[in-house]
Amino acid sequence: MATHYDIIIIGTGPGGGTLAYKLAPSGKKILLLERGGYLPREKDNWSSKTVFIDNKYKAKETWKDKDGGTFHPGIHYNVGGNSKVYGAALLRMRAQDFGEVKHHGGISPEWPIGYDDLEPYYTQAEHLYHVHGNRGEDPTEPKASAPYKYPALTHEPRIQVLHEDWQKCGYKPFHLPVGVMLDEDHREKSPCIRCGSCDGFPCLVNAKADSQVVCVDPALKYSNVSLVTGALVTRLETNASGREVSKVHVELNGQTETYSADIVVVSCGAINSAALLLKSANGKHPNGLANSSDLVGRNYMCHNNSAMLAISKRPNPTVFQKTIGLNDFYFPSAEWNYPMGHISMIGKQDLDSLRAGAPAFAPGFALDQMAKHSLDFWMTSEDLPDPDNRVLVDKDGSITLAYTENNLEAHQRLAAKLKSMLNHLGCEEHLLPTHLYLGKKIPIAGTAHQCGTVRFGRDPKTSVLDVHCKAHDLDNLYVVDASFFVSSSAVNPSLTIIANALRVGDHLLSRLA
Repeated sequence: MATHYDIIIIGTGPGGGTLAYKLAPSGKKILLLERGGYLPREKDNWSSKTVFIDNKYKAKETWKDKDGGTFHPGIHYNVGGNSKVYGAALLRMRAQDFGEVKHHGGISPEWPIGYDDLEPYYTQAEHLYHVHGNRGEDPTEPKASAPYKYPALTHEPRIQVLHEDWQKCGYKPFHLPVGVMLDEDHREKSPCIRCGSCDGFPCLVNAKADSQVVCVDPALKYSNVSLVTGALVTRLETNASGREVSKVHVELNGQTETYSADIVVVSCGAINSAALLLKSANGKHPNGLANSSDLVGRNYMCHNNSAMLAISKRPNPTVFQKTIGLNDFYFPSAEWNYPMGHISMIGKQDLDSLRAGAPAFAPGFALDQMAKHSLDFWMTSEDLPDPDNRVLVDKDGSITLAYTENNLEAHQRLAAKLKSMLNHLGCEEHLLPTHLYLGKKIPIAGTAHQCGTVRFGRDPKTSVLDVHCKAHDLDNLYVVDASFFVSSSAVNPSLTIIANALRVGDHLLSRLA
């Protein structure tokens, strides 16, 4: 196998996988390095017990928190990265998110690019990842250059009732943009069978628009693209000047291999990308690679997230529940002069999934009845960049994730608002927290929305990457996962990662022409 390439991409998630897809037709010699393998297709893919209680597909590693306590992060190492188990909600950041935003807890800073710079790539990303949606329903939705290519997913009867009830109350629910390969007009031919096992589950039938299915596998059809799995990148070595990455060191089958490339792209996820740069410290980069600003690993964000369920008086037999969203409280209003966040439905919970987050003494019958009557929600509020929220690497190479929650008032108000919206719609007087998607009752373990650790910008003193996501300190190093985020907004980061990878891909094609 060759050892020198035009481009090496480390990681195959929404950033790295999408970039590979974009670059594949160029004829450039591309190597994809993935520390995991292909996630097995098996019956267990759809088992709540296997996925959420046994954590079969989650990485078997332990990290430390700021106090030295240990936890098991919600990380998945496989071809396609965390997108193999993501919920496939693919929303654009709002146009205002790219500017400075005042929050109750502080300031969300301005990005070095605007929404208009990313908009064409958002459209490409939506088409590529089979996003189903309906323009014009969400009043906070930014302008778009094209309609959704795929029609919005229909609500099942109980969710349609909720949609209409909210409308009668003056709210503006919308069909949630979701990336699945579903053809509702020809269900007999549709890859997606609308089984309900999207949120947190791998897709047994490969009908969820994840990075492996949509990007990596199609890229590998080109003879110039290669993939090595089980390849753990341990260190990036620079040349004598320190201005170029000259070698990529990889642990593979118990051996150390080295590869080189004209361009090296890191896309390991915001936590592991920062860790890799820190582990790659050398004489020219004593504080870590690309870290002259001392910002590598800092400003970690992951949203203030809560999975909540409401107990409806009427049964909820919905199978595929994740079709509705609400952004009425995304921006400041007359009610509160600060943003609160985003509300959407999540996958329908069952007995096993509820048991994953319930006390051990909770009776199975009660949990089963709760599952049959539950309406299940996800709330996202923006957390703010803080340099003390950071990724650190210990002397033994292990990861410490130091994180203190912030801007919590917004999230608390959003939860209270959701409660008040549901109380008079046939639901009980309370919402119950569920830790289904966090795995453990440790907030820091929920790393699904990780971002911000290698931020981009125009000033090398206040950013790690330039506007093309190239490291200021090196001439051939790029980062294309959510590390580049300046702020977290209050929507899932996946579509922005994908759109940015397409944008960086255009830059690299121009550079390599």
